[in-house]
Amino acid sequence: MLTSIEEFIKKESSSGILLILVTLTALLLQNSVLTDFYSRFLETPLQISFGSFGIAKPLLLWVNDGLMAVFFFLVGLEIKREILEGELSSRSQIILPLIAAIGGMITPALVFTFFNYDDSFAMNGWAIPTATDIAFALGILSLLGSRVPPSLKIFLMALAIIDDLGAVIIIAVFYTTKLSFMSMMIALGAILLLVMMNRLGVVKKAAYILVGIVLWVAVLKSGVHATIAGVVLALTIPLYSDTAQGERFSMLKELEHDLHYWVAFLILPLFAFVNAGVDLKGASVQTLASNVSLGIALGLFLGKQIGVFFLSYIAVKLKWAKLPEGSNFRQLYGVAVLTGIGFTMSLFVTTLAYNDSDVFFHADKLAILIGSFCSGIVGYLFLKKTL
Repeated sequence: MLTSIEEFIKKESSSGILLILVTLTALLLQNSVLTDFYSRFLETPLQISFGSFGIAKPLLLWVNDGLMAVFFFLVGLEIKREILEGELSSRSQIILPLIAAIGGMITPALVFTFFNYDDSFAMNGWAIPTATDIAFALGILSLLGSRVPPSLKIFLMALAIIDDLGAVIIIAVFYTTKLSFMSMMIALGAILLLVMMNRLGVVKKAAYILVGIVLWVAVLKSGVHATIAGVVLALTIPLYSDTAQGERFSMLKELEHDLHYWVAFLILPLFAFVNAGVDLKGASVQTLASNVSLGIALGLFLGKQIGVFFLSYIAVKLKWAKLPEGSNFRQLYGVAVLTGIGFTMSLFVTTLAYNDSDVFFHADKLAILIGSFCSGIVGYLFLKKTL
């Protein structure tokens, strides 16, 4: 188990470093003489059609609606595996990261609401500061090397996975538009077929992927965000199956292993590249001091650390849970600060909350970068001093 976790963290850490480089590249392109090239790249039209049926979207939306569905498929696989036999499979393992994750979602939302409660449109973004970017957070933590207790890394990983599950629920419940009855029926039929395949012991990956594509298209047309299809598909993938030759294998683990590099080193960096290109030429003190910007930046930097640490502290003091083995409250606080690195997940939610518009002159995206940057730097320096 420890070897598997270390491999996972190594991948996430490398991905976090790549995300930083890609983000800087996007910012440079957007704020240089190449800004037109960058904009045209985002608007590159792509179409897939079968006869009279077709899906036509610019590259930006193919990444956000299509490739991110693959990312959420991987998230769903990780959640299912962790619940069935991993770090979330028992009460003693799940209680502290669960309580911490709840605090890390509620408090940032309250901070954002404090600044924006009187603006109904701005309030669409209440969930933006509730997310944690597992790649960045684990990447920063890995920079501290072997001084970090393995249990503290596992705590952060489990917290981030629960946080991802919370993000999935929030997207499904709060960011669903007007529903299409016909598309919903097709999606329901696809889900029932996937469940039957699981129950009947179907072991062909291609069969699940084919039905999964039908599910994705139906959900895309239904009004529910297409990424939810990825999570639903993941939950129907069997953890263990028996082949016709009597051999036992795990389709879920194989898919998780095969997808991890693609997601970590292609999908997430590409998502960051097309979404992190904030136009800094339009930035001003006024936009940075806007209620939306303050709600997001302070929600990430203050809300996340307060919520995660305060509820964790209460849970330990009331003996509902124990501190990660070999750690103390100061180190736990440092990790709580790192959970304020929202980045890719927060950028994704802001595209849903404000329909990827620049109504706030990119103050929302810039606030995500500022809040995440402050959380990463402060968390790293604090942990470096305490470890």
